[in-house]
Amino acid sequence: MTTNHTGSCLCGAVSFEIHGPFEHFFLCHCHHCQKDTGSAHAANLFSSTAELVWRSGQDKVSSFTLPGTRHGKSFCSCCGSALPSLQMNGTLLVVPAGSLDTPPGLRPNAHLFMNSKADWDHALENLPKLPTLPE
Repeated sequence: MTTNHTGSCLCGAVSFEIHGPFEHFFLCHCHHCQKDTGSAHAANLFSSTAELVWRSGQDKVSSFTLPGTRHGKSFCSCCGSALPSLQMNGTLLVVPAGSLDTPPGLRPNAHLFMNSKADWDHALENLPKLPTLPE
């Protein structure tokens, strides 16, 4: 399993490296994750030992924590892409899986907060699979 990864935001203003292994990979269906991703769930990797190194654009990284919750995220202030963040007083690295430019090296461990799952999020594997935008 690869323990060194690179990643970046959509516009390329921010890039980073992760040194160390991921311990967990969760798909979270809570309402907070639905709102901040605009999708059915968030896909995040977690590590209590890996090191985050900003290669470029650290000054473009903004962070937000929802008041009264542990829900936080970091994002590029130019394009809004989700980026890694240190949470729980710096003891937990949370990396949005889609922000990686390298394969994460593991598959998701579990779906979380299924009691909050979007009502349209079922049997999605049965939908048509198109290689590009529909014509």
